[in-house]
Amino acid sequence: MSLQHSMNILELLDDPNASGEMVVDLFKHYEHVVATSETVQGEQGSTDFVKIIIKGTNGKSIGGQSKTFGIVGRLGGIGARPSRIGIVSDADGAVSAIAAAAKLADMSKKGDRLVGDVAITTHICPNAPTEPHEPVDFMGSPVDILTMNQYEVLDEVDAILSIDTTRGNQVINHRGIALSPTVKEGYILKFSDDLLRIMSMTTGNLPVTFAITTQDITPYGNDVYHLNSILQPAVATDVPVVGLALTAQSAVPGCGTGASHEVDIAQAVRFAVEVAKEFTAGTISFYDEQEFEHLLNLYGSMKFLQTLGKTHTHG
Repeated sequence: MSLQHSMNILELLDDPNASGEMVVDLFKHYEHVVATSETVQGEQGSTDFVKIIIKGTNGKSIGGQSKTFGIVGRLGGIGARPSRIGIVSDADGAVSAIAAAAKLADMSKKGDRLVGDVAITTHICPNAPTEPHEPVDFMGSPVDILTMNQYEVLDEVDAILSIDTTRGNQVINHRGIALSPTVKEGYILKFSDDLLRIMSMTTGNLPVTFAITTQDITPYGNDVYHLNSILQPAVATDVPVVGLALTAQSAVPGCGTGASHEVDIAQAVRFAVEVAKEFTAGTISFYDEQEFEHLLNLYGSMKFLQTLGKTHTHG
């Protein structure tokens, strides 16, 4: 069950000694899973980037042709030690992604293998810095967004679901999970009907969505406000990216502890697993390809929004 995996991963990562190797060890006995970890040093410490590949029966990893689904667990850090004791709200992106990998790995062991590969990436840092943000403080990270994208946005994926805690704001007033519109090559596209259907199915409720702005799909470092980093993978790839936010009715600091809800994480895991099943089988789409081509013909490329802009480019 998704809830069991969510609780297990929460307990595993709520540890001052949590590491990428602890995560890798979870998957070492699975025949169809490859998990690796790499420690990367940044200006404010280090973090462990984790990559988990769940191999499909016709996946690219074994020479097949089926689509690869990417899940990015986006966060600053799982802990803010020594200033805060315990796992922080911001950790839920990593917890959800790893719990989804654990569920998919168990499925593959039992014989319920997906057609295509699923590639899960995130990073583990139990002592990340914090940083000021309105309306509540955020978690910082030992490494910058460019480095995160380098390790977490993989070339082989055909679509990305970016899972991120999105509680530190005053614009989302729903506790649970919420879905963003699809972002591709600088365009904010309409919501995917397929993903809305899957959200309704897995939650048993009407789908919940959240708005994003042009600022949110531009890179960090350009001195404009961002809701958070949930759509930052979209600046580093041409494949469609959708954000899955773990949300709250109130504004909760990313560095707040005692704010992770197992049931909400399990909702994110169930959604991610069902999307993985259907996307790798080729039965759903993140965007309308014909309409996207029509937009390009009408208005041209918006890829400049994936850059730091004129001021930063030309100094």
